[in-house]
Amino acid sequence: MPTAEANGIQIEYETLGRPTGRPLVLIMGLSTQLVAWPDRFCEMLAEAGHFVIRFDNRDVGLSTKLEGMGGPDLQRLAAQGRTGAAPPYSLADMAADTAGLMDGLGLSEAHVCGLSMGGMIAQIMAVQMPERVLSLISFESTTGEADLPGSTPEAAAAMMSKPPVKRQAYIDYQVEVYRAFSGGSVFYDESVQRELSARGHDRMFYPSGFARQMAAILCAPGRRGALSAVSAPTLVIHGDCDTVVPPAHGRDTAASVPGAALKIVEGLGHGMAYPSLWSDIAGAIAAHTESTP
Repeated sequence: MPTAEANGIQIEYETLGRPTGRPLVLIMGLSTQLVAWPDRFCEMLAEAGHFVIRFDNRDVGLSTKLEGMGGPDLQRLAAQGRTGAAPPYSLADMAADTAGLMDGLGLSEAHVCGLSMGGMIAQIMAVQMPERVLSLISFESTTGEADLPGSTPEAAAAMMSKPPVKRQAYIDYQVEVYRAFSGGSVFYDESVQRELSARGHDRMFYPSGFARQMAAILCAPGRRGALSAVSAPTLVIHGDCDTVVPPAHGRDTAASVPGAALKIVEGLGHGMAYPSLWSDIAGAIAAHTESTP
């Protein structure tokens, strides 16, 4: 896979589809590699006329690791709240990484779709660099406001647990983590999650970046007010079974962006191991980007 210099770091990325297609940048979530966007899902997006770009955020996969910034104390940061807390880097820095990758690809603007933490980054791009965002797709994400409901205890415990190093143990662990994220959905496909987790482990096992990315999330201010100024056509996609970022977060995001469309997907939890729902989600994204002036 190619690498681009972006915002002073190296970003590993991959493209699918014709370069003349509608540019669509996919931003993945917390401590998760580009391969967590399933190949077939990306192919569906490419077949629908997109030039798809997926990439590893900083501190994950094959992109630059920020080990020199140390390991933040997440408990202390959570206790401090957002006032006065200083993470190693911010979600705004990660938004600048994404814009830098676009520069490297010669893209002045693109449709930007982010999942979970990726959705937070995409929202910041739409707020801070509107000229770069043709449209916004906020997927399984949140405005980050403190008055929204938290993750279920099971999902929170799974998210904060320590992954095992050995390959098979890691795959089994990830299957159970994402089961906790699924809210009991009958559409959660364990075999797909095993495949995604195995591919990620074989490509790069690097759990150290989790704390720095989580610190960026914990210290980010809520975006509800800022999103009221977003002019990019916006689609919010959320699952009704999501236990990490409950559906109220998606509704709040859609209510915060003027004219935003909201799509609640029945049976979708948190993550991408829902192959029977991919066509519906990819179709909604394609219809949104096609209708953007």
